[in-house]
Amino acid sequence: MKPIKKFLPLSCPSCASPLKVTSLACEACDTTVSGSFELPLLARLPADDLQFVIDFVKSSGSLKVMAQQLGLSYPTVRNRLDDIIANIETIEKNIKASR
Repeated sequence: MKPIKKFLPLSCPSCASPLKVTSLACEACDTTVSGSFELPLLARLPADDLQFVIDFVKSSGSLKVMAQQLGLSYPTVRNRLDDIIANIETIEKNIKASR
């Protein structure tokens, strides 16, 4: 059977509010830590945006290298980065508003 890749849900399926982590577990010793933990900023990005950020860092921040690796034009990659930056700024504003 092919394993199912699970994605971290970012918002409540009922009311769309942001979710928090309330439990972490160690698979090695079976220890569980519970509480209310905020997700790190980058963990709040959609999976494809987070992969773009990882690829960006791994290419030493070179959009030219990323464009070559992704087979896309430089302006397309630049626009994608601008969209992710705008998304990060929105997430930051939402975090500040919720405090």
